[in-house]
Amino acid sequence: MVHHLSEKHSLISNWIAELRDVQVQKDRMRFRRNIERIGEVIAYEMSKGMAHKIVETTTPLGIHASKVLAEQPVIATILRAGLPLHQGMLNYFDKADNAFISAYRKHHEDGSFEISIEYLSCPDLNNRILIVADPMLATGASLVETIKAITKTQKPKEIHIAVAIASKKGIETVQAALGVNVPIWCGDIDEVLNDHSYIVPGLGDAGDLSYGTKMQS
Repeated sequence: MVHHLSEKHSLISNWIAELRDVQVQKDRMRFRRNIERIGEVIAYEMSKGMAHKIVETTTPLGIHASKVLAEQPVIATILRAGLPLHQGMLNYFDKADNAFISAYRKHHEDGSFEISIEYLSCPDLNNRILIVADPMLATGASLVETIKAITKTQKPKEIHIAVAIASKKGIETVQAALGVNVPIWCGDIDEVLNDHSYIVPGLGDAGDLSYGTKMQS
C-alpha cells in the first residue's frame, strides 16, 4: 500500500529534484508551487481508485452519462508546512471538506522530543474518506499522533496519507501504528534519518523553505 511516485521517472521526479536543490530553494514561490504540483498529481492518482457514480449531464446537443466521484474526501493538513501540499490536493478535489491540525515537535534539553497537538479544526469524519497531507514523513511520530487525535471520536472508512518525501523508518512507524492497509502516497522515499531525526538527503525544513524561518521557543 506504499505508492512511490518517483519509482518510475515522471514530472514528479523533476519537481522533487528542484525541491532538494539548495539554489532553487531560494525561490520560495517556486518551492511552494512544486509541492503544490506534487499534491495535484497525488490527488489525481488517488482519484483513480475512488468510487464513482453515473450522473446525467446535459450538453448543448444531448444527454451524457458521466462518471463523477461518488463522494468527496476530507483533506487534513498539519500546519504550517503542509499548506502547499494541501492546496495542491484541494486544487483537484475542489469540493472536498478540510481539516487543520497544529502538531509540532516539542524538544527537551536532553535532545528528545514529544509531539504536541494544540489545535484541531475538523468536519464530521464518520464513514468518510480522510486524506492527511504533510510534506515530510520523517519519524512518523507527528503523523501517527495527528491521525490518532483526529480519529479519537470519529471513524473514517478510509485513511490515505500523502507526503512529498518519506523516510523508510517513517513508513515503517506509520504501518506499525495504523496497519499496512493504510495507503501512503509518496513523491519520493529516502533511506536515512540523521541523529536529529531529519530525512537525509531530504530537502531541509519544508515549513521554513515555504514561509520563512520561525522563532525557536
